[in-house]
Amino acid sequence: MPTLDRCRLPGPALALFAAASVLPTHAALAQLAYPPTTKVDQVDDYHGTKVPDPYRWLEDDTSSATATWVKAQNALTFGYLSKIPVRAELRRRLEEIYNYPRYSAPIRKGPYLFFSKNDGLQNQPVLYLQRGEPGAPEVLIDPNALSADGTTRLTATAPSHDAAYLGYGLSRGGSDWQEYFVKRMATKQDLPDRLRWVKISTIAWRGSGFYYSRYPAPPDTTNVLSAKNENHQVWYHRVATPQSADSLVYQDSAHPQRFHVVSTTEDERFAILSISDRGAGKDGNAVYALDAQSGAKRFIPVVTGFEDHFDVVDDDNGKLLVLTDRKAPNWRLVLIDPTAPSEANWKEIIPEKPDRLDGVSAAGGKLFAVYLKDAANRVYVLDRKGKVENEIALPAIGAASGFRGRPTDQDVFWTFTSFTFPTTIYRYDIAKRTSTVFREARVKFRPEDYETKQVFFPSKDGTKIPMFIVHKKGLALDGGNVALIYGYGGFNISLEPYFDPLLIPLLERGVVYALVNLRGGGEYGETWHHAGWRDRKQNVFDDFIAGAEWLQGHGYTSKDRCALQGGSNGGLLVGAVMTQRPDLCKVALPGVGVMDMLRFQKFTIGWNWAAEYGSSDDPKMFPVLFGYSPLHNLREGVSYPATMITTADHDDRVVPAHSFKFAATLQEKGRGPNPYLIRIETRSGHGSVSTSKLLDEAGDVYAFMLAQTERGLGQ
Repeated sequence: MPTLDRCRLPGPALALFAAASVLPTHAALAQLAYPPTTKVDQVDDYHGTKVPDPYRWLEDDTSSATATWVKAQNALTFGYLSKIPVRAELRRRLEEIYNYPRYSAPIRKGPYLFFSKNDGLQNQPVLYLQRGEPGAPEVLIDPNALSADGTTRLTATAPSHDAAYLGYGLSRGGSDWQEYFVKRMATKQDLPDRLRWVKISTIAWRGSGFYYSRYPAPPDTTNVLSAKNENHQVWYHRVATPQSADSLVYQDSAHPQRFHVVSTTEDERFAILSISDRGAGKDGNAVYALDAQSGAKRFIPVVTGFEDHFDVVDDDNGKLLVLTDRKAPNWRLVLIDPTAPSEANWKEIIPEKPDRLDGVSAAGGKLFAVYLKDAANRVYVLDRKGKVENEIALPAIGAASGFRGRPTDQDVFWTFTSFTFPTTIYRYDIAKRTSTVFREARVKFRPEDYETKQVFFPSKDGTKIPMFIVHKKGLALDGGNVALIYGYGGFNISLEPYFDPLLIPLLERGVVYALVNLRGGGEYGETWHHAGWRDRKQNVFDDFIAGAEWLQGHGYTSKDRCALQGGSNGGLLVGAVMTQRPDLCKVALPGVGVMDMLRFQKFTIGWNWAAEYGSSDDPKMFPVLFGYSPLHNLREGVSYPATMITTADHDDRVVPAHSFKFAATLQEKGRGPNPYLIRIETRSGHGSVSTSKLLDEAGDVYAFMLAQTERGLGQ
């Protein structure tokens, strides 16, 4: 999940925002006539269980019937939203708070510093370079000039080792498909190179070209946003040659649902091939290496099997520093000789500790180890043999990242963020062991007006679950506060404290924000992850339910004042919880969610989620998935929370059919006074792909939430 930034407003404008027009009554807004959705006689047989799928036709994202349905649903949703007077003022405040310069940490290559910057409201960040320090920044690539609607994104940037060339990737309209290009740095001009059908890839430079990963060109380009992707291949591209001249480096046609991704070490000596077999339900990866000094022409195995995770950090005089969870659920760093890779020969550099080793990077002759303790970071500097030299002091409880560089660098850049601490870039002097601010965000809000706390509450089975709570100081614990409760809980992804400027307008209104660190994530290593996956996925839902109940029981909010929010796997989370406990909260906000747990593996790269969820093709996992699949657990006549589903027409990761079918079924079966709406963004993907679309969607989602939950609005 990405790190974000924020801002604040001067007194008069803030007062105007707080005094925005009273919303119309909930009853008035809820008188909705949902667009009719045709049902078809589609029934599937899963291991002897017949399961109807009457809205199967909505899976065809290219049909005129689906387009007509989308248009009708959007007309209803935007008509509803237009009746919420606070919507326009909220959108204005979001834009105001978001309008400040945001930078990435610089990286050094050759004589240049590369970094990205968004002036504030640009749809896309711009890639800059400058020659040394101090130097005048120059625009290198401005994606905003590449499309009229600002939805062409810069997805990858990789300077060659000597910075003679820059490889970069572009995505259009929100799709995960990319095209790769090459720019000659001496002239800043593009070469004719154009590489197509790239997905799940790096730009891994070696010599006069780079490795990249792609799929074969699809035989039918009419359904490229939903068709299953198989036979992932690795190619080598030489600069200034056509893609047709590229060399096929690796493929495995016998296992079409494997990913193959190549990286190179900083010195380019080793090309590292990481292979995953997630389509077969295996969560780990194998590692192969190609040593430029050995004269070998093929990758040789270093670690085989797919049960554990391995991430090569650096070359250490012909041996590989590897971060792994093999026999270490909280991860450790080992040294592996690729010519004698037997586990018996591994040397442990950083042993496993009680806290998760979240990442290791190498720069300036040192190792930088980032640990995760109760979902917040600690950072240590070690020598190359693993001896701890010092801890890097962080400014608050939050998330730190970066610490990457070259062996000869004397300093490294790193970033820090927390809920009320705007993302700040620091420079760490390796010899002096000191950090200084390199760039800080100028956000117009008063962080001292807010407080952040971390609590631990018991889940259904007694497991202690951490939760961050952010709100205005002086909060009355009388149950009358609106609360936005966010969760994810899957894929070993940790939710750490982060600064999101789009939350500031809610916090200013007195909304409580709660982030729950659910099982299924990576906050406490693989043990925590495995406690919330496959046949233990219900633990994740129980954790989220318990978090909402704890907030209600301790006076932070009440059932009529709280909203549940999550995206992607978190959209699944919200969908499952709202169907299991429709009485839990007043509002449900599932975004780009995996709602059909029986068919997710049929689309694009959805098959790789079988490693996390299992698959309905497995007779043992089918009843588990069927038991919580949001689409299949909507019941006739139930009053569900006020729901706004969000998705996008170019989402080719979690295809919009998940949300389409869930919305149609919810509108068919749900009863009671609450509205059940779907907001479908156009020319967007798995998450908003431009600043304008991000602000539009956030404004609409928050306006919808406030219309259902805020005090004194006549519900």
